[in-house]
Amino acid sequence: MNGEEAQSDDPGKLATGLSSSGVEAVALTYVDNSGITRVKAVPTAKLKSAVTSGVGMSPVFDVMMLDDSVTASGTSTGPVGDLRLYPDLRRLVELAAQPGWAWAPVDRRSQTGEAHPQCHRSFAARMTERAAARGLAASMSFELEWVLDADDGDDFVPAAAGPAYGMTRLIERSDYLRELLHALARQSVTVEQIHPEYAAGQYEVSVAHSDPVGAADDSVLVRQTIRAVGSRLGLRTSYSPSVVAGTVGNGCHLHVSLWRDGRNMFTGGDGPHGLSQEAEAFTAGVLEELPALCAIGAPSVASYLRLVPQHWAGAFRCWGLENREAAVRLVTGTRGHEGRGANAEVKSFDASANPYLVVGAVLAAGLAGIAGGLRLGPEVSVDPASLDDGERARLGVSRLPTSLGEALEHYEKSEILAEALGHELYETIAAVRRAEIELFAAASPDEIAAATRWRH
Repeated sequence: MNGEEAQSDDPGKLATGLSSSGVEAVALTYVDNSGITRVKAVPTAKLKSAVTSGVGMSPVFDVMMLDDSVTASGTSTGPVGDLRLYPDLRRLVELAAQPGWAWAPVDRRSQTGEAHPQCHRSFAARMTERAAARGLAASMSFELEWVLDADDGDDFVPAAAGPAYGMTRLIERSDYLRELLHALARQSVTVEQIHPEYAAGQYEVSVAHSDPVGAADDSVLVRQTIRAVGSRLGLRTSYSPSVVAGTVGNGCHLHVSLWRDGRNMFTGGDGPHGLSQEAEAFTAGVLEELPALCAIGAPSVASYLRLVPQHWAGAFRCWGLENREAAVRLVTGTRGHEGRGANAEVKSFDASANPYLVVGAVLAAGLAGIAGGLRLGPEVSVDPASLDDGERARLGVSRLPTSLGEALEHYEKSEILAEALGHELYETIAAVRRAEIELFAAASPDEIAAATRWRH
């Protein structure tokens, strides 16, 4: 049973189908505020109960940190109380790299059935509905980087020695990559591109676009499939933004386009490079809010070991056509295919982020840009690091936060994110960020990289 086949809303029928396929259990996943994918699992026979009554979980997971310790927040009840996890059967899929298992993402609700105010998936859905109320639909996808490790110790031992982007590196791990593509195809994930990347042992995959919630679901499924395929072959996966301090890290770039009445608003307009007025305002809204968004999309202390100039990480707040050093890269698409391919890429984010928070927060910022009638500043057509301070000031280019603490300061001043997230979720995210800043307050870059290397 693949994702396209899991369309029935009858959990009993689905469970019977899964059992006949040899599926023994269903993994129900959610992503916490530190970016860790957490899980509860049920035997296949209990799927109907999970759908009708939910699966219990403690609210304490809202304040769990990446090292599994727990902090406190005035907007979380901590270990007191109970929440229920409700699987979304529309995304139920057999896991090709984990025989006998299926997967579904969950929505978190109270015991009486109301949406939990700190449910990240519900937040993403709410922002999607906010766009729809304006007659707009967002199309999104994540471009994911990871490194492959050939050891099981604390250190990183690259599982491929070939050069960056090199065919040698693909040959070294061609069986692994073939197995990965096969697994993703069986799970109805459309891969657009897969290739070796720049850093040692690093690869990248791009998948087809979807609605915002679907893109976040796909991101979770793809990450865990990559990890599972590697594990079966004796290889270890890291999505950490900084696997080795001082080297190029792993990004997780977000591609987004905006649509109205079936038309891509990122092309065919009279704005810069064909942007419509709404697409320009949306992009300007994201840029305006980007320092605060870094607390969502680059949310770990290790993120700022990656977010540095001249690493294609998007360390400067600016935009440019096909400029891979700008925080927002405008992609117009190849000639004749602009209607399908035109989009904006937010390059500053990494895979320590919760993808549901990312899609929802970017939507909130972009929609605020539309509401405010914002316009893009001057385009930057060179590496912004090559400009002197005066040139950057003239173009309105500024450095994005250089630490999680700095990003948190912007986040805590953001009225847009506070309103969109709601008081409970907004404050709990801040509490987790503050606690992780304190956790690594005395750590060196090497110590930060070592402590976080195998957490994401």
